[in-house]
Amino acid sequence: MEKLKVIYEDNHIIVVEKTPNIPSQADKTGDIDMLTLVKEYIKEKYNKPGNVYVGLVHRLDRPVGGVMVFAKTSKAASRLSNQVREKTLKKEYLAVVDGKFENKQGTLIDYLYKDERNNMSRVVNKDKKNAKEAKLDYEVLKYNPIKELSLVKINLYTGRHHQIRVQLSHLGHGIFGDQKYGSRGKGKQIALWAYKLTIEHPITKEMLEFTNLPEPIGTWCILKNK
Repeated sequence: MEKLKVIYEDNHIIVVEKTPNIPSQADKTGDIDMLTLVKEYIKEKYNKPGNVYVGLVHRLDRPVGGVMVFAKTSKAASRLSNQVREKTLKKEYLAVVDGKFENKQGTLIDYLYKDERNNMSRVVNKDKKNAKEAKLDYEVLKYNPIKELSLVKINLYTGRHHQIRVQLSHLGHGIFGDQKYGSRGKGKQIALWAYKLTIEHPITKEMLEFTNLPEPIGTWCILKNK
C-alpha cells in the first residue's frame, strides 16, 4: 500500500501530501484513494478498532499532487467545510506551462461550462446556460527559453471543474503533460501541484500555512535554482 506522507497532525486535523494519480476519494476505478489511506494510517498508528472517522474537506484532481487537509472529527470537518464555502481556505498552485507569457502577472476571469458526457470543461459565453464564473491570479516565476516552458504560481478565487487547466489552456499556455487540455508532454505526468494551503485551525482559530513542493526532477527541474 502507498506510504502516507504526513506534513502535520494533531487531534483535529491531518495534513498530507497527495500523490499524483491517486484519487482524493474512492471512485469507480476501485483504485486506492487518499481518504482510505488516511483512515488506514490513523487506524494503524493509534490502534483504533472498527471504523475510523476522517472527513474529506476538499479535493484535488486525480493527476494533481500536493497538500491536502483532512478532518479527524466531525466538528473540524464542519468548520473546515465552511471555510471552503466562504473561500477562506486558500489553495495556491504551481504549474509548468507551454510558452512565454506576455505579462508577468495577471487575473483571468472566464465562464466555464462542464460537459458531463466527457468530463471536460470549456470556456464559453457568460450567457450560456449553466456557465459559471472562474477567476484566478497568475504570476510567472521563471521562464526556460531552451524548453520554452514557464513556471507559474496560481491563486484560485473559485474552485471550478478543471479550472486552472482550462483557463491556462484557453490563454494559450497549456499545462505540460495535461492529457485533456495540454498540447505538449503527452504521456508525461501533468505539471500541476497544490503547493500551499492556508486554513484557520477549526478549534484553536490559529491561521496555519502548509507548503509542499514536488521533487525537482523531470519537468519540475525548473524549480532548481529558483
